[in-house]
Amino acid sequence: MNTKTLVAAAVGLGLLTLSACGSTDGKGSADSKTVTLVSHDSWAVSKNVLKDFEKQSGYKVRVLPGGDAGQAVNKAILTKDNPQGDVFFGVDNTLLSRALDNGLFQPYEAKGLGTVGAAYQLDKDKHRVTPVDYGDICVNYDKAYFSEHKLTPPQTFADLAKPAYKNLLVTENAATSSPGLGFLLGSAAQYGDGGTSRSSEAESGGGWQGYWKKLKANGVKVVDGWEQAYRQEFSGSSEGRKAGGDRPLVVSYASSPPAEVIYAKKRPSTAPTGVATGTCFRQIEFAGLLSNAKNTKGAKAFIDFLLSKEFQQDMPLNMFVYPVVQGAAVPDDFTKYGPAAKDPETMAPGKIAANRDQWVKSWTSLVLK
Repeated sequence: MNTKTLVAAAVGLGLLTLSACGSTDGKGSADSKTVTLVSHDSWAVSKNVLKDFEKQSGYKVRVLPGGDAGQAVNKAILTKDNPQGDVFFGVDNTLLSRALDNGLFQPYEAKGLGTVGAAYQLDKDKHRVTPVDYGDICVNYDKAYFSEHKLTPPQTFADLAKPAYKNLLVTENAATSSPGLGFLLGSAAQYGDGGTSRSSEAESGGGWQGYWKKLKANGVKVVDGWEQAYRQEFSGSSEGRKAGGDRPLVVSYASSPPAEVIYAKKRPSTAPTGVATGTCFRQIEFAGLLSNAKNTKGAKAFIDFLLSKEFQQDMPLNMFVYPVVQGAAVPDDFTKYGPAAKDPETMAPGKIAANRDQWVKSWTSLVLK
């Protein structure tokens, strides 16, 4: 979703700290009783759930957060010959081919994979990664702002380029951020790559590039990552309000509104933020056994744990993503305030792999220069 949280989500979601993530002492994975998890900053799990794994498996879990998902993946690729850990969590479908093409993971068919929906198994022939969660990258809006200004919130990609929303949107850098890249891919799925568009709203043509020219002319603001966009620039988040954020539209996750309710000091009756449902892109997150991992046995046990019903049902209120295991329950609050998008944009992994790097390069030249 990260996303993260939101993930989401994070692509990522960034709504909880890593205080529940076990040992973080200086011992590395050479210790056969320690499993080192490398992840983005939005990894989170309940203390009792992690303790259950440690008690049942005999392994201690050490967590190494690596920034936004894009940063974490790039760092893992650079250190793949002498990896920082044993398991990587947080590579998503937007960055998957980059990780696989660089040989980041070794094959492992996780126990419990048969309970995972087929739509999430994007490497089902080789099992280099295991699907763990999904979510939707979507524009969120500050309800109070739009009510105060008597303005209808945007609902589609096309709406965001309209004069009524000039200087209101903040998004993340597509070159450094998972949600930023997801939003770019969502626009490419909607408008195409300069050819015919699936959308009747692509009135002037020009594919996603033409669309982003409109967004740039309409005052879109680009920042490095989700943390800055959502927690500093966005006026609708609790942190953003305190920081003086003045952008009432932000690229975040469909699961961000329930977080604003559940973790508010004084719980509101309704979420203070909403989702522009016509701007969503489906994100799937994976875990993988790192190539050259020192503790492969422990890593495999940990990946199996990620597909356990206990962990899958713990995820929604920790990382604000949806479980991929069939039959895993989702809390009522989560579905009430953050239902998954009904018709999100999607893109085949092969198409992402073939175009991502060139699209990001073109986006950077078009939007940031």
